[in-house]
Amino acid sequence: MRSFLRQFKLLGVVLLAISAVIVYLFYNALQPKKMLKVYSPAMVNEELVAEEIQHVRKYHTIADFSFTNQNGKTITQVDYQDKIYIADFFFTTCPTICPIMTKNMAAIQTEIIDNPEVLLLSHSVTPQIDSVAQLKKYALDKGVVDAKWNLVTGPKKDIYEIARKSYLAVKTDGDGGPFDMIHTENFILVDKERRIRGFYDGTKTEDIEKLLEDLNILQQSYVN
Repeated sequence: MRSFLRQFKLLGVVLLAISAVIVYLFYNALQPKKMLKVYSPAMVNEELVAEEIQHVRKYHTIADFSFTNQNGKTITQVDYQDKIYIADFFFTTCPTICPIMTKNMAAIQTEIIDNPEVLLLSHSVTPQIDSVAQLKKYALDKGVVDAKWNLVTGPKKDIYEIARKSYLAVKTDGDGGPFDMIHTENFILVDKERRIRGFYDGTKTEDIEKLLEDLNILQQSYVN
């Protein structure tokens, strides 16, 4: 009799465990999938957007580009095809927020180093100073891994236009010429379709953590 009761008790525990697993699976299945916004110019502070596209509410994507990286190699959108990437704007002689941003981008590089789907892209806003040699020196000093992270320079007009018409990431200055710009601390998350999926303060640890969380959500959206 006791043996029968022990077996009955064991069966009850097993059934209870199976029921708990089924309830958990149903609960997860019923939860709405987390999705990231798709940003358009109309959703962003007007100071960061070229005037002629401030009205655009959908179908915004990063334009084609061609810049030169720290190794003198031409980098275009083809190098980022079918990749998720994180972009920002900086300059190597910046004494204020850039060192923090670069340190945090390097931390992200560590997190994605073995992730073949994710790359990094940093644009210099002072191309007249940031030559290939200067970018290479900076890259070596900051631990940039060439296969994961491009630091790029190019014509100031091109950088200005992609900053304000594509990445929606810098303010105009206007004191030194038509293409002067003040870069922000923003890190921009870009999906495989070249759409902006998030903006993050590159100087704040909590924003970097949120970026990595959103990166995971974005990657999961491409599964199946």
